[in-house]
Amino acid sequence: MSEVRAVKTPVEEATEAPNSLAFATDGPVSPWRAVTVWTAEHYSIFILALMIVIGAFTSSAFLGERNLQNIGLQTSIFGFVTLAEFLIVLTNNIDISLGSVVGLSGALAAGLFAGSNVWLALLVGVAVGAAVGIINGYLVAFRKLESFIVTLGMLSLARGLVYIYTQGVPKTPKAADFGSVANQYVIGIPVEFLIWVVLIAVVSFVTRRTVFGRRIYAVGSNRDAALASGVPVRGTQFLVFVIAGALSGLGGFLLAAQIGVGTPTAGNLYELTAIAGVVIGGTRLAGGKGNVFNTVVGTLIFGVISDLLVLLNVSTYETQAVSGALIIAVIFLMSLRKPDRQGRTARGKIKK
Repeated sequence: MSEVRAVKTPVEEATEAPNSLAFATDGPVSPWRAVTVWTAEHYSIFILALMIVIGAFTSSAFLGERNLQNIGLQTSIFGFVTLAEFLIVLTNNIDISLGSVVGLSGALAAGLFAGSNVWLALLVGVAVGAAVGIINGYLVAFRKLESFIVTLGMLSLARGLVYIYTQGVPKTPKAADFGSVANQYVIGIPVEFLIWVVLIAVVSFVTRRTVFGRRIYAVGSNRDAALASGVPVRGTQFLVFVIAGALSGLGGFLLAAQIGVGTPTAGNLYELTAIAGVVIGGTRLAGGKGNVFNTVVGTLIFGVISDLLVLLNVSTYETQAVSGALIIAVIFLMSLRKPDRQGRTARGKIKK
């Protein structure tokens, strides 16, 4: 008697969690094969481990408590932006305005209402970021404009508004406790880093365990199939842009709180670091594939590299060159893996 298999709808296929062994043929998978596949999917962990080993051997201060705290502080700030970019990329979009949103949110949080209340400043920062996300989301989701072009314009607009508002002069808040949140430690761990960890857990849960998360993957994987299956594609894209803006706004407030002022250059090039972290984490720029864990690892890689180069007295220009070289190298390695995986997938289908 022939076996009866359930037929999946397009949205069920699109929202299916990425499986690293999806290309394996029917039958048991050998332990060695499973290890090989896991290694290929989580190569970023090995890059991070290598960076840590190099740091430990090249600088005696690298593994010191103070330096590890510095890594946590600087990583968590653009870590908020990386989480935001991760969600955007999953929907097959991109947002290059997030760094400017950080600057605008931080400046308004510190200067609006004279920065007299830290909680009001937090609300201002998140609200400004969410407002920018609403504009971007509306234009991309409902007006069907290209996300790259929309956010390119918003990048210039937001940064220009920062300079207009600040006149190139940092905004100093009046609240004495403005920097209290960003400069507190719990058992030696920066509160900013702990906030980032909590948000990592929230984003991971949402993307893996909720209907909204499955919709994000569905929209990025196959927009037409998701639309045909009843997924609110435009609403999902819109909400993702709003969430991304709010995350960047939170990062802007915390950055301003960390340094004590809202600077007009805050968040400069953060969007590039965020995109790099997402790419190195293995998230597909075409959308529909990626996970929070690898994105976090990609973020930590850049945090470790930036810190190590500072310890070695390497200039900012050389730091950017190293970051760019790393991105190109990782993309090249990813391109080497694709033909092999596609070939295996094709052979698996033929055997079936």
